[in-house]
Formats: sequence, C-alpha cells, structure tokens
Amino acid sequence: MELITSILIGFIAFLHCYIMWFEMFAWTTRGPKIFRNFPKDLFEPTKALAANQGLYNGFLAAGLLWTFFIDDPVWKVNIALFFLGCIAVAGLYGAATADKKILFVQTVPAVLTIVLLLLK
Repeated sequence: MELITSILIGFIAFLHCYIMWFEMFAWTTRGPKIFRNFPKDLFEPTKALAANQGLYNGFLAAGLLWTFFIDDPVWKVNIALFFLGCIAVAGLYGAATADKKILFVQTVPAVLTIVLLLLK
C-alpha cells in the first residue's frame, strides 16, 4: 500500500508541476485549447493572475515532493494529508467556479490518496 500511495503522491505532484508550468508560462498559448469556455480575448489580460495561480500550484507540488524526504513516518503522512487536503479543497472550488473537469483532475486523485493514507 505504501508503494501505491507513493506513486499517487508522485503523480499528483507531477500534475501540479505541469499545472504550474501551464499557468505560469503557457497560459496564452495552451490556455485557449484547454479552457474552451473562457473567452479567448481574456487570456492575455489574465496572464498575471494565471501565473499567480501557477505559483500556488508549484507550492502544492513542492509540499508533496517534500514528503519523499521526510524520514519520520507520522510526519510524512501528516504533511502529505495537509497538502492533499489543500489540493482537494482547491479542486472542489475550481470545479464549482471554473470547470467541472477540475473535480476529476485534482479532487478525485487527492481524495483517493487521502483515503489510502488513512487506511494504512
């Protein structure tokens, strides 16, 4: 079970690194292809806002990656639960306010990993 949770944590961290890259550096080029319901003329004016969001996603990824360097098993789980909880809540908010797909991309993997960590 520990291997599965480690793989999931690594996957979620990688996903948030990708989101960070996308929001910070590819918002105006890839954004219109990903967020089709968002008006195309608003990507350029919201570039700085997206970059700010990307920075926060980078912090979430860093927090999850940090768990791979924690030796104490209790602290490792606690830190992972905190950052996964943040991701789950952010995903719920994003699904409610931006795009329903965010629920499946962010919240579902985070909640699944939380459940597995709590079952250990």
